Amino acid sequence: LADKWKAFGWQVKIVNGHNISQLILALKEGYSQKHQKPFAIIAKTIKGKGISFMENNSIWHYRIPAGEELDTARRELSCE
Repeated sequence: LADKWKAFGWQVKIVNGHNISQLILALKEGYSQKHQKPFAIIAKTIKGKGISFMENNSIWHYRIPAGEELDTARRELSCE
């Protein structure tokens, strides 16, 4: 993906999309205008990160957790 953006003349920054510090630094870099090109940020992420039964499971693009699933998700995310 980065190579495609670069081929169109964009400056590209790839970051860990689960790392807020990396995202903030990339946004600051993009806003700094030190590049004379458009700036794209590619955030690498894991779908469902932090919830064992949801990680990389495409069914969770449309399912809503309920009951025990919801309890487990909250527990694993420390949201109880």
